[in-house]
Amino acid sequence: MAANSRIEWTEATWNPVTGCSKVSPGCKNCYAERIAIRLNAMGQERYRNGFQVTEQPDILDLPLRWKQPRLIFVNSMSDLFHENISLTYIQSVFTTMRIARQHVFQVLTKRADRLVELNNALCPWPSNVWIGASVESEEYTWRIDRLRQTSALTRFLSLEPLLGSLQNLDLNGIHWVVVGGESGPRSREMKKEWVTDIKRQCDEANVPFFFKQWGGINKKRTGRVLNGKTYNDMPSRALSLYPV
Repeated sequence: MAANSRIEWTEATWNPVTGCSKVSPGCKNCYAERIAIRLNAMGQERYRNGFQVTEQPDILDLPLRWKQPRLIFVNSMSDLFHENISLTYIQSVFTTMRIARQHVFQVLTKRADRLVELNNALCPWPSNVWIGASVESEEYTWRIDRLRQTSALTRFLSLEPLLGSLQNLDLNGIHWVVVGGESGPRSREMKKEWVTDIKRQCDEANVPFFFKQWGGINKKRTGRVLNGKTYNDMPSRALSLYPV
């Protein structure tokens, strides 16, 4: 259930939960849903429920078995703060992350309201756990405000799939920004000017900028070069505490 990752900004994935449900336009063409349906059709036991939210308690301790430090994306196939995941189970995930101090864990959510609601119950927030919010358009920039209300020491934004211009981002208290276009057969267009404007805002706020992909039907072909460069900036302050 964990593997070396093809996601450009991480090294491995760990899915103590699988399955999710759509909450905003960025979810429309969810890659995880496509994968879950395919794995279900192949008879993969972990996807016996398709894309319904399913806890996978037998792999809660998996990162403890990995001795080599690495960046780990938590729940690439779900959302840890989904309303159908109990607080007790979320706390169990956090317990593993606290113990596995050799790793950096990257948690990403679209459910920023529940993230804030549960924040106090997850404190003290482990310093090796980064929390991120997905923001696909201006309509969802409120998630950034919720993210700032958490006790996490490292907070980041995933502006993917970027569906519109984000001209007035408040990056105060944000330590990293990832930008990417949508990939897959029904992918929606991402305009270059949206990306370059976000890059400008990150430069002005001194926030590391990571450009993940242009996306499209064939993301390998479209690549991830912006204005002749590949941007792989990471939040160095946090990584210095947990070198990988």
